[in-house]
Amino acid sequence: MTVPPVAVRALGGAEGLPLLVLGPSLGTSSILWESTAPLLADRFRMLAWDLPGHGASAPATEPFGVAELADAVADAVDASSFFYAGVSLGGATGLELLLRHPARVRAAAILASGAQLGDPDAWRDRAAQVRAESTSSVIIGSAQRWFAPDSMARHPDLSGRLLHALQDADDESYALCCEALARFDARDQLGGVEPPVLALWGRHDTVAPESKADEVAAAVRHGSIGVIEGAAHLPPAEQPEATAAAVRDFFTRLERTSP
Repeated sequence: MTVPPVAVRALGGAEGLPLLVLGPSLGTSSILWESTAPLLADRFRMLAWDLPGHGASAPATEPFGVAELADAVADAVDASSFFYAGVSLGGATGLELLLRHPARVRAAAILASGAQLGDPDAWRDRAAQVRAESTSSVIIGSAQRWFAPDSMARHPDLSGRLLHALQDADDESYALCCEALARFDARDQLGGVEPPVLALWGRHDTVAPESKADEVAAAVRHGSIGVIEGAAHLPPAEQPEATAAAVRDFFTRLERTSP
């Protein structure tokens, strides 16, 4: 299984600040974090990465796993250690980073995600649908899953750009991401995660509800859980202030208590 190099984009913060790597949800791109990043720029230097065939990343042509995505992210990051925050598939990638590169990830916030997501057959069905009908065929369903009531009305410009990012995503790459999620299940490995983990869930999220966050927080060695009110599956776009506050407080508290 192989994955092409992922593209990374600077989202603010001065050189010399601690590095925070930001991960996307399936069908989105680095723009997912554009409203949240400015609220963290005084505290972190930020890099956001794009999934294969999404945003600025090259398309994928062969199957890959979430573990290979994590390796690609680790290869793209220009620092020996970093904080990490990722949403949905980006959160699953964060768990694999914790498992595969524990010496580099200082701590991770896993948002709207889990150690296993969805029904494998449903992911394979969606992959087949996108191959046959393009990502345009999943826009309505994705919008219903992504956004809490009133989220699109509060942030119409960013919501529209995220849906355009989905439409513009490479169909085969999107399908391969779906199939990676169908195979992903890290639940039996979570007990080996040593770095601190914050599992955040959106109050209206039906894809990764509280039970998924609870599962992660309870299984890792140093886990905690939090909720983002008024958000569904894309907290950084729906509730940037609350998301930034949760991420900032978690990482800042760890730095204060580090020896």
